Amino acid sequence: MSIAATSNAMLEPGMMVRHPDAPDWGLGQVQSNVGDRVTVNFEHAGKQVIDGTRILLLRVYD
Repeated sequence: MSIAATSNAMLEPGMMVRHPDAPDWGLGQVQSNVGDRVTVNFEHAGKQVIDGTRILLLRVYD
């Protein structure tokens, strides 16, 4: 299992994240995390399904 997949497995609905390669998408809220797919609703990009084995989403702490 990749480092990204391991870290993304800890994400739960409601958590806030950022996409490291798309800062212009803004802040995103995790909607679901099933298998290796993380669905996130971003401020400026809407709902996106992220391949959790390839992208390490960055958790945002309030």
